[in-house]
Amino acid sequence: MRILAAGIEVVPALVTACAAPTPEEAAAPAAWHNQFHSPGWFGTSTRTLPALLDSLHSKVAMTRGAPARRIRQAGFTLIELLMVLAIMAIATAGVGLALRDTSGTALEREAQRLAVLLDSARAQSRMTANPVRWRPTATGFVFEGLAKGSSFPSEWLGPDVRAAVTNVVVLGPEPVIGPQQIRLVSISDPSRNLILATDGIRPFSVMVEGSR
Repeated sequence: MRILAAGIEVVPALVTACAAPTPEEAAAPAAWHNQFHSPGWFGTSTRTLPALLDSLHSKVAMTRGAPARRIRQAGFTLIELLMVLAIMAIATAGVGLALRDTSGTALEREAQRLAVLLDSARAQSRMTANPVRWRPTATGFVFEGLAKGSSFPSEWLGPDVRAAVTNVVVLGPEPVIGPQQIRLVSISDPSRNLILATDGIRPFSVMVEGSR
């Protein structure tokens, strides 16, 4: 085959060299030659070297990427596990608050409220030099001897609390009033009770029965 370009006769030796096998390839065994050029090696016998490298790279990437994808699909990430644990902790705390004993909570609230009232009446008794006394009633309690204009509550916050004492508690006007205590009991559950006590010098504090 001859090509004429601008009056010059050119022989395409490059095309001829690419079409003809090299001496090394001609000397190779026929089995290796057929295997290399067969369609099963890389899918076609006419691919160039860049195409062969791209095909090999794709196959290696697919082989390495497949197990990683299988591993990610089979388990959970650390963030997912932490989120599940956080949700479980919040749910457990919510259930604990919902199941908290209402009778014990009401009794404690009544005891804290009465302790504040007793200390306030004691302070007023010392300032006015008038004797102030506290005593229980059928529906609650009453403070006696308070100054005119003083307004102290006389009923419990709820109907489930009563004072398990009948004696009168003297709150002043002496600075030291002597040891005093008042026991509050839950009506629905008499086994639950709290004690308000003072040694006569310190303020009233809430204690569980039997503790000092």
